Amino acid sequence: MGVSELDVAIVHDGLASDAVALVDRLVDERVASQLAAQDPTLWGPAAQPEASIRLSWTTLHETSRPLLAEVEALAAELRAEGIDRVVLAGMGGSSLAPEVICATAGVPLVVLDTTDPGQVADALAGDLRRTVIVVSSKSGTTVETDSHRRIFESAFAQDGIDAASRIVVVTDPGSPLAETAGEAGYRKVFLADPNVGGRYSALTAFGLVPAGLAGADIAALLDDAAEAARVLAVDGADNPALRLAAALGAAHSVGAEKVVLADTGSGITGFADWAEQLIAESTGKEGTGLLPVVVENADAPGFADAGEDATPVALGPATGSARITTTGPLGGLFLLWEYATAVAGRLLGINPFDQPDVEAAKKAARALLDNPSPTGPTTAPNVVDGPVEVYASGNWMSAGVASVADALRAFLAAAPEHGYLAVQAYLDRIDDASTSLLRAELARRSGLQTTFGWGPRFLHSTGQYHKGGHQNGMFLQVTGAVVEDLDVPGRPYTLGELQRAQALGDGQVLAERKRPVLRLHLLDRLAGLAHVVKAVQEVRG
Repeated sequence: MGVSELDVAIVHDGLASDAVALVDRLVDERVASQLAAQDPTLWGPAAQPEASIRLSWTTLHETSRPLLAEVEALAAELRAEGIDRVVLAGMGGSSLAPEVICATAGVPLVVLDTTDPGQVADALAGDLRRTVIVVSSKSGTTVETDSHRRIFESAFAQDGIDAASRIVVVTDPGSPLAETAGEAGYRKVFLADPNVGGRYSALTAFGLVPAGLAGADIAALLDDAAEAARVLAVDGADNPALRLAAALGAAHSVGAEKVVLADTGSGITGFADWAEQLIAESTGKEGTGLLPVVVENADAPGFADAGEDATPVALGPATGSARITTTGPLGGLFLLWEYATAVAGRLLGINPFDQPDVEAAKKAARALLDNPSPTGPTTAPNVVDGPVEVYASGNWMSAGVASVADALRAFLAAAPEHGYLAVQAYLDRIDDASTSLLRAELARRSGLQTTFGWGPRFLHSTGQYHKGGHQNGMFLQVTGAVVEDLDVPGRPYTLGELQRAQALGDGQVLAERKRPVLRLHLLDRLAGLAHVVKAVQEVRG
């Protein structure tokens, strides 16, 4: 699971010298040892009430140990019954860590963090007689996860399978999901530590249960985290978490508000996607923060040519463009980045444990579900170009726009200095995977730091930063026609209607914050995406 030694290297001389003073300050203030001791005063009086109930993640390498035997016992039971296919229904912190753990370990895990009907239908098409679904939600009310639970429960029943015996729940004590599971007699309920926030929950039941059931070595993760905890609690200049936090804080203080993450041979699959949520939700608020930009590799646009507004961080061995590198085993890296992000919050003067702007998009989506209209906030497209409808929010579109390429040119021309572009694809993360290629193409042509997120998955990640962080973002939404929709049992909407409401609701909230929003709706997904790619290629940098 990656390099054995936990380390942070600041390989840029200027950044290293700027970070020294901050590291010395953090050491003098005994921040590392106080964080390890769960001191809620580290972020000031306003943050103290939230921090006091959000710091149990610092001891999970010890407190999560009893889970190991429980998970192994359930896994053995399932194997004995011929159940060896694990589906995880969870969003954000409930799915990102187990996906990284399983991908790195090379064990299969079907992750449902989508409302796309096609992607959910593909998961349903697997052999249900070999399937157990882990329904994972801290609040117990996550709409996507509740929809998946209802759909799978119905599918099991229709296939003549005792649904309750195939549903495992991970949630907080006393949540609505815990009550539902008890009433329905679901196979097993794992109650997680309520004093750990979702994005810090990698080593709680949310990360360990699905990964352990899928066959990953979760005991090794805790062993690695235990070794890291010993190092990260030390008030010393060599503490890697203090070094990482100080480097990010120093970079931000001189305008580098973006953190560009590239894997350079870490041996860990998808770690940047997990770190993306941790950094964005923890720091992106009160008009400040660090925007994580996940890129394809160290040669990708945005990393190799990062400007003064961005800090390239190599996840793995050093590369020529990197200014910071982090290495270590997965369990240790989880804890390293959690420590560093919490300390960076102190340096930025914000509370790293709340997410005050996440609820806005959820409320807008619920309002659209309650009062549906044919196309949402915009009653008709601004332009129809072959298989693509163009919808614009804001005053950036000129009268002469007649095509997707025209719209993209006008949109990018409105970019603020040192701004960023967020591409948001409300599509099938598997069948429409090539959509992610838009990130590099648009970054190359726009010169902007460019992120890519699958909707609604990113709403539980970078969605907080988009509303609460530096207000210099531009947002390109890509939505697609639904050919075969799925009903959500017991709910007055389909998955396709929920997906549409989530896209339009988030776009509406961003537009209300005076951010430019361009939505490209693919009337035919295959032809529409090809048309968009061609239009992007017509845009010259």
